[in-house]
Amino acid sequence: MKLVVMGLGQCGGRVADAFARLNKRARARRKVDIILDAFAINTDITDLSGLNTIKADSSHRISIGGQKTHGHGVGKLSEIGADIAKESGDKIIDAVRKTRGFADSDAILLVAGASGGTGSGSIAELTRQLKERYFDKPVYNLIVLPFQQEERTEARTIYNTAVCLKSTYLVADAVFLVDNQRYVNKDITIINNLMDINERLVQPFYNLLCAGEERIAQYVGAKVVDAGDITETLAGWTVLGEGRINISRSAFSFGRSSNFRGRAIEDSRGTRAMDEALGELSLTCDPRDARRGLFLVSAPRDEINMGMLSDVAGSLRMVAPNALIRYGDYPRTKGSLDVAVILSEFTRVQKITNYFNRAIELIKLVKARQGRIEYADRKIEDIFEDIPVLL
Repeated sequence: MKLVVMGLGQCGGRVADAFARLNKRARARRKVDIILDAFAINTDITDLSGLNTIKADSSHRISIGGQKTHGHGVGKLSEIGADIAKESGDKIIDAVRKTRGFADSDAILLVAGASGGTGSGSIAELTRQLKERYFDKPVYNLIVLPFQQEERTEARTIYNTAVCLKSTYLVADAVFLVDNQRYVNKDITIINNLMDINERLVQPFYNLLCAGEERIAQYVGAKVVDAGDITETLAGWTVLGEGRINISRSAFSFGRSSNFRGRAIEDSRGTRAMDEALGELSLTCDPRDARRGLFLVSAPRDEINMGMLSDVAGSLRMVAPNALIRYGDYPRTKGSLDVAVILSEFTRVQKITNYFNRAIELIKLVKARQGRIEYADRKIEDIFEDIPVLL
């Protein structure tokens, strides 16, 4: 599957930069392109200057809203970010349209942090404009949720996040959810932490995107996961993860073990990798609420067999009994067995519900301070309509 990636705001730009590095790795190691082009769009020129991999020309690092922000961002005011996106949409889409091989891309992925101003405000509006212009091409959103300390210290973070989530859900073909807090390492510096988070965030996409683009016959899977499988899996709220089990050299250089203990360990590798992938999902959720799922097993060819695929499928089926599951194999990796998993079309995500409830409480508080006491007696479902949509 080939993507065009657009990063909006500081967080989105950095994640798009990580996707650009992912493509450099795919091109160097596997001779395929999975990210046809990557863009960073921001109202803050300094943030655009801090990227490493996205091309530095004005067609790839796109500054918007200069007349309103003078190149210094929108100060977490997502409404301004949305207005700027409406004004600058043609400029952005024109740059994307001219990308090499845009017509050959299978989908467009827009990335933004949910709590900021530029990214959270502009992502839904740009998604809407892209879908109107390219109605035959899926447009996905990847939303990065805030750290816990951000939620605790600033009410605007909760408000922006709820508004962003509601807005993107209404327009995107699917919304990948990533909880920053799941990847935090408290023992390293902030900049290294953020870089590590972004690399870990994009890693599960690597084999999933490469599998359908593989050109070397010996690495083509018996059951290929391609763009069609991924597109049919993605809908609504979506999470993904990856698990890895290291394989010792003797395990795949000298055949399968004849010892019953060794055979049992070998036979359980796939399910152990699946368990790890489920434990590393990008957001804490209940898989029973997913209606679609996909997994991809990547390992040396001799390590993949029907028994393993059946066991891995059974493992996912146990935790996601209501999901229609697609799967495939990719005999590409060396020295490890990797399982990438996507769960999609969730009927309920508790963390998202919590954001909406907390935003509703904030709205009630603001309205009460304005003298509109009637808000205290209204039902949550009614007040939910008062969470604005940035479209």
